Amino acid sequence: MQKAQEQGRTIDPDDLDDQSLFQMIRDDRSVRSLTAREIQKENASDGGNSDQENRNEGYDNEPADRRMSRAGAPDDSDYNNPNNSDFNNPDSREANGTNSRESSSPQDRESANPDNREFLSPENRERLNGEDRESGNPRRQSERRERRPENRPPPRDQNQPATSSLKNPYPGLSSTKDLYRQFPSQEARLQRFGASIFIHGTGNTDLLPMDLPAGPDYILGPGDGLFINLWGSVSQRFKVTVDRGGQIALPEAGGVMVAGQTVAAAQQLIQKVLSAQFKNARIDISLTRLRTVRVYVVGDVAQPGAYDLSSLSTPLNALFAAKGPTPQGSLRILRHFRGNQLVGEIDLYDLILKGMLLDLDRLQPGDSILVPPSGAQITMAGMVKRPAIYELRNEKELAEVLDLAGGLLVSAALRQIKVERIEAHEKRVMLSANIPDNADANPAALRQALGNFAVQDGDRVTVSPILPYSDSTIYLQGHVFRPGKYSYHAGMEIAEVLRSYQELLPEPAEHAEIVRLTPPDYRPRVIDFKLGDVLDGEDPIVLEPFDTIRIFGRYEIDAPKVSIYGEVLRPGEYPLSDGMTASGLVRMAGGFKRSAVTSEADITSYVVQNGEQVRVQHATLAIAKALAGDSGADFLLKANDVLTIRQLSGWKDVGTSMIVKGEVLYPGTYGIEEGEKLSTLLKRAGGFRPMAYPEGAVLERVQVRQIAEKSKLQLIQQVEMAGQNTKSPISASATDQAALLASVSAQQEQLLSTLRRQPASGRLVINISDHIEKWQNSVNDIELRAGDMLTIPKKPNFVVVTGQVYNSAALTYMPGMSARTYLRQAGGPTEMANKKDIYIIRANGSIVGRGGNRSLWEGNTLSTTLRRGDTIVVPEKLLGGSQAWKNVIDSVQVVSSLAIAARVAVSF
Repeated sequence: MQKAQEQGRTIDPDDLDDQSLFQMIRDDRSVRSLTAREIQKENASDGGNSDQENRNEGYDNEPADRRMSRAGAPDDSDYNNPNNSDFNNPDSREANGTNSRESSSPQDRESANPDNREFLSPENRERLNGEDRESGNPRRQSERRERRPENRPPPRDQNQPATSSLKNPYPGLSSTKDLYRQFPSQEARLQRFGASIFIHGTGNTDLLPMDLPAGPDYILGPGDGLFINLWGSVSQRFKVTVDRGGQIALPEAGGVMVAGQTVAAAQQLIQKVLSAQFKNARIDISLTRLRTVRVYVVGDVAQPGAYDLSSLSTPLNALFAAKGPTPQGSLRILRHFRGNQLVGEIDLYDLILKGMLLDLDRLQPGDSILVPPSGAQITMAGMVKRPAIYELRNEKELAEVLDLAGGLLVSAALRQIKVERIEAHEKRVMLSANIPDNADANPAALRQALGNFAVQDGDRVTVSPILPYSDSTIYLQGHVFRPGKYSYHAGMEIAEVLRSYQELLPEPAEHAEIVRLTPPDYRPRVIDFKLGDVLDGEDPIVLEPFDTIRIFGRYEIDAPKVSIYGEVLRPGEYPLSDGMTASGLVRMAGGFKRSAVTSEADITSYVVQNGEQVRVQHATLAIAKALAGDSGADFLLKANDVLTIRQLSGWKDVGTSMIVKGEVLYPGTYGIEEGEKLSTLLKRAGGFRPMAYPEGAVLERVQVRQIAEKSKLQLIQQVEMAGQNTKSPISASATDQAALLASVSAQQEQLLSTLRRQPASGRLVINISDHIEKWQNSVNDIELRAGDMLTIPKKPNFVVVTGQVYNSAALTYMPGMSARTYLRQAGGPTEMANKKDIYIIRANGSIVGRGGNRSLWEGNTLSTTLRRGDTIVVPEKLLGGSQAWKNVIDSVQVVSSLAIAARVAVSF
């Protein structure tokens, strides 16, 4: 499509079916070349196929231009090129390197596709055929016969010639779709008639059967083998061969000359000779082996030379063996010479058109077959049954040439027969055949008019088609059961096309229209009508040719709709039917859900005031009464009304639950009510067990996890951006700068890996103790939410030291000991430790900075007294970078440490 538009041609996408595409590829050489280039691009982008794939694909792997040359004869342009002597010779095209596969060796091409051996040179082809025969490989021979591609186009109605669609300003109008078509001005390139018989015909003469019957008129010669059956007084069977002298050796009788005699005459002669030796003996002879004869095929043939053929062969067999005539060779004259004597002339059109060849002499040794240059040629294009290039012999009149082309199609325009003629060596002229007006009704007059038009060499006869549309047609489209074309007659009314509502699809719109093309320029105008009036017979509209009746559905154009939302089974938009009410809309939406307020509903209506503005009205309906049948409580809906069915208050909290795990008396899943507190749930769960450690309780909330996941993604982006903006000091040497940037990059990758690997924590920090009454109804007694999960760990007996220390480990808890003591037990900070920013994560998830209190980043951290389950974090020293980079890294380390502390709390 794109290439056609670039070349100034318009193609209707609806016309691009498989049949039309094949026709374009076959008839248009430019399209064929474009297809070949696209296939080569596709092969190049795929990186090529393996040998096994090539073997599987077979013929489909050939380039498109080679496929087309195999599928049919050359087009007419090739016959005007004197240098194109090798069109029918695949070996020449192979040698010229016309495609990307020519670089491979003949062996490779044969292994990729056995069918491709016909494109090899004669030497390689003979070598491969010989290998098959010697190895007794019938599979490869049968494969070539079975896989020979037909490559014929799909059947096409010749009376429907291909047309191209121009840009239609009214693409939705059926009548203009037919009218905006034209026959292509660029005529298709035609093939030479009869040349395809040698392309599709058998070329594997080595596989032809040699057991053809020889009649009694067969003339014997040296090399023929005979079986002689003798019966009567003696029974004997023996085999003899005609020697170079033309004799056969008979027992008890010697040599007998049989060369030059027919089989019947030789049988009589042998009977006579043997009767003298064997009394009352009868004989019968039969051929066991046919001799070969060497003949010479010369002239304008694809592969001239000497050929050894069966003695039963005719000149036509020899021509097939030589691959037929070249594009310059004649198909009408095939001369058979024996010495300097002309045996006969053969017209191949008798075989191609009539299917018979009479009185063909069999070949004798030394015979020659001559194909002279072609005679006069004429091109028959357009609406004939066999468009092609025809060679003339005795044809002088246009009628005779039309007979060769199969005659005219019924869709041919008799008064549009154009002849482009070449006045020899001077100029081209355009002529028209003079066809009388009554020719279509008088075949004799038509034949006489065509017979009076003389043709000559180089003529191109084009028979144009009739117009692609009918001027006695109307069109029906839209919301009907049977859209399409209908016949038209004068005075026709629309009621003859639309008889009743049964012709229409359900719920047609009242508005309909006729699009009329007004002559003489067929400019469209629209005639509106009411569909009901036409069907009732109140508006008889008279139709005109090319009228398009357009019927619309009720919901096609500016369809009236109403909406229902809220607690119904199928909320959404619905088409507004006549008389629809609010109760009817509820029923159409499937009725109420269990969560619906069934007594009342909210309705919103839109009213247009004075045709200038829209006013919104709200109202409350007693929907329960309306559904019960109270028409006074119901509401008649208008277009765009919105009905809302409310939800019961607190319905979203029905069925909500949370999980309690760990050291409680009754762990499990508990249903919760709106506003329920943590203390209440713990009492329902039986309270804490003796080994419970409420100070390290972990409460995970879905909403907190979602926020943490979002923050984690943002933090990853900040790390990536901050690492890209890292710069080394200007005063540093190049070596130091490189080392610093490498260290920062490694640190960045490590932090990103840690962030991506750790799942987001949904932990909510809570402060509770084992005495529930002390913190009940305080700020620490938080409200619960659906999906919460509370884990009460066992009382830990350790303190965790992690980060940049020499021995990250869980150390035994010692009451009253400070962080400095535990840090010393872990081996102390490493050289990469950031000693100034050491912090503590309490068992409940809160952070203690450099102070002994709970505030973040204040006071002396190492002097803080630790509790059970606390975690000391020694962060990593930052390697250069900006302050923004340092802040980001601090955040990453804190988030990572919090995740570790949460996992530790619920794991022990």
